[in-house]
Amino acid sequence: MIYPTRLFILAAAAIGPIALVVALLAPAFWTAGLALIALLIALGLVDALTGAGLRGAEVSCEGPRAVSVGETFGVTAQARFKRSAPGEVEFALETSGALDAPLGYRALGETAGARAEAAVALSAKRRGAARLEAVWIRWRGPLGLVWKQRRLPLAQSLLVTPDIRAVRDEGVKFLNRDALHGLTAQMQIGEGAELEALADYRQGMDRRAIDWNQSARHTRLIAKEYRTERNNHIVMALDCGRAMSEPIDGVPRVDRAVSAALLTAFVALKDGDRVGVFAFDSRPRASTAPIAGQRAFTLLQRVAADIDYSDHETNYVLGISTLAGSLKRRSLIIVFTEFADSINAELMLGTIGPLLQRHVVLFVVLRDEELEAFTAAEPVAPEDVSRAVTAAGLLRERLLVLTRLRHMGVQVVEASAKEAGPALVNAYLDLKRRGKL
Repeated sequence: MIYPTRLFILAAAAIGPIALVVALLAPAFWTAGLALIALLIALGLVDALTGAGLRGAEVSCEGPRAVSVGETFGVTAQARFKRSAPGEVEFALETSGALDAPLGYRALGETAGARAEAAVALSAKRRGAARLEAVWIRWRGPLGLVWKQRRLPLAQSLLVTPDIRAVRDEGVKFLNRDALHGLTAQMQIGEGAELEALADYRQGMDRRAIDWNQSARHTRLIAKEYRTERNNHIVMALDCGRAMSEPIDGVPRVDRAVSAALLTAFVALKDGDRVGVFAFDSRPRASTAPIAGQRAFTLLQRVAADIDYSDHETNYVLGISTLAGSLKRRSLIIVFTEFADSINAELMLGTIGPLLQRHVVLFVVLRDEELEAFTAAEPVAPEDVSRAVTAAGLLRERLLVLTRLRHMGVQVVEASAKEAGPALVNAYLDLKRRGKL
């Protein structure tokens, strides 16, 4: 495709007044305007025919084949010409799927010899398959009067997977945190739930572990040592309804929950426990039994990647009751959810009560920093006041629900999107150290 540049259009627009002035001052030379237009068109044709040709350009694109949701990554587009490259080459990416360009899809290339390349920053907004459909390139002719533009198809696939960067960065830290301080042996014996042996009481032991009957018999303090119980069952119950599909900091809440769940699953699997995944909205969507082993995390990651975004309201009664019916032994149920309204919250509270009779329930709720910002902002206009009042009411209802959950005996983790994963792992390790599992 060849079309005029701004210089060509401005030159053509300037010829009109010049031709009018010439016609008024020298009517015999009125054809000079037509001659200028013809000259401009001829220069445009020369500009189009000279320089780098359209058919002599080849493009390629280099970038990752799989990225994590919420990740910003770079894609490098390259163009090769048969002869020397033009002075300036502009690139534009054409994409499909849940990809966004924070700085725009266009970039000015750097030329060197017969090659030109440019980097475009892309951001993955949602899980699933995306494609780099084509690269658009354009450059000016030697005279700067015409643009030469071409669309070159790519059809490169790009897979957007759950974010496991926290697993790589934070998982090992959690596993090695106690080993660095020499506490690994103490965590294996002394803070579990299964009785291991009786031993002399030493400074630093929990005083509640003292066996007073045995101490009176031996006339010295005797304490119970416990073995850390392995093979606990942990279920990640992910609400993937409409409220969880809404974005927070540009990434859907359900993806934030999946990242936190995978980080906790990685730590739990390394600690010898069994982990399962259960996803639901208006009905159950995905489910795996608690599993362990070397391939368990890969399977959990694949199941989590298949959790789709939903526009259905969450049915807590059906989802929680289905989950409870599938559990054969006492488990730690970690529920990731968001309270859309008070009615759904009441239904949820009604289904949690029976679970607490047999299982340990831990709720993970992401803080709504946008609502908190509305309430903390200084009002300037009347709409700011109404916005702050509405946000304060929503936060008050949210606090009421969380307080009722805590009074029922549910463990609650409320953290920001970036801190949800480490906060959940800390809560899981704390429950395990206290023998609550």
